Amino acid sequence: MTSAPSDTAAAITARCCIAGGGPAGMMLGLLLARAGIDVVVLEKHEDFLRDFRGDTVHPSTLEVMHELGLLDRFLTRPHEKIETIGVQIGAATFQVADFRHLPTVCRFVALMPQWDFLNFLAQEGARYPGFRLLMRTEATGLLRRDGRVAGVTGSSPDGPLEIHAELTVAADGRGSALRETAGLHVTNLGAPMDVLWLRLSRLASDPAGTLGRIDAGRMFVTLNRGDYWQCAYVIPKGGDATVRAAGLDAFRSEISRLAPHFRDRVHEIADWEAVKLLTVAVNRLPEWHLDGLLCIGDSAHAMSPIGGVGINLAIQDAVAAANIVAPRFQRGSVTRDDLRAVQRRREFPTRMTQRMQLLIQNRLISGILSSTVAPAPPWAVRMLDRCPMMRRLPARILGMGFRPEHIRH
Repeated sequence: MTSAPSDTAAAITARCCIAGGGPAGMMLGLLLARAGIDVVVLEKHEDFLRDFRGDTVHPSTLEVMHELGLLDRFLTRPHEKIETIGVQIGAATFQVADFRHLPTVCRFVALMPQWDFLNFLAQEGARYPGFRLLMRTEATGLLRRDGRVAGVTGSSPDGPLEIHAELTVAADGRGSALRETAGLHVTNLGAPMDVLWLRLSRLASDPAGTLGRIDAGRMFVTLNRGDYWQCAYVIPKGGDATVRAAGLDAFRSEISRLAPHFRDRVHEIADWEAVKLLTVAVNRLPEWHLDGLLCIGDSAHAMSPIGGVGINLAIQDAVAAANIVAPRFQRGSVTRDDLRAVQRRREFPTRMTQRMQLLIQNRLISGILSSTVAPAPPWAVRMLDRCPMMRRLPARILGMGFRPEHIRH
């Protein structure tokens, strides 16, 4: 909905309004406030406690934290470290990525609950007088003035709200309401799978590392979260109803077959409420902006869960956006050319990452999910396992991305 200013709604004025308190929105809010820009971040929920959000914080994001002088405080939050990644194909296990040689301060992926990550950014942002975070406040429409976006309409616990802003940033996720209101439409690139997320308790006798398990028609990924495993059961696109129709006992049995050491605790999956569906989408906007409006993170490009890179692409978008628009705010105002510059900066790594994900989806995962026999280990996996030096390349791509951003100011 595009709205004219109202005489009844409460009004706030800021130089920048960010819709969405996820990784992209919170990081951009922090960076702009740090640069002395008055910014308002809107988060529609009352807290950040949502389960089975992406929890992987890659070395590129940890490097940003280091450049901001926040890394030591950040790493006091509970987290687990992933230094290597392996895959089990049939009965054989292969090592495919090693982060321990990256040219970064942190040579590991940190697994941290996203609510801890977002709470940390909120606390750091609150140190700056220009940072305002409004919880339980949702952007519902766009304000326009003289042919450009001039802020948002919203709903808050106190009633209707208007935020008048020179720049509005849509960071409200893959189902972005502001993107739809603006008339910006994504190009869908396709995904052959969905993911069922669940938790299982972790015992000291369990294998230590993060591991993907591949067998006939099945993929199962386990992420070490300290006292529990976050598990991803990969299914064909739209296959959720089929899995549930087969029954919970069949689902538990399949997990026990793929990971026999879980046999003694699959009963922890008490009902289907403990199993959450992630509908996988890979898409991107041809154009990320209008005059006065910029889309970043999942609002601009939804990523596959392959590699767990979505959070880190969103953070990189935020850093690039701050690097470009903060100096413009300080000197005057942000133009549409500046917003084009943000897209130009981030479109290449977005396209390359999605191209890599689509290659893996279409060449590997589709075949595995449709197979009725145990797959043979691909040549590339065998080579990575045999040559430790080669494991640094996938670690570099996953850990750093194709164009890592750095704090400039």
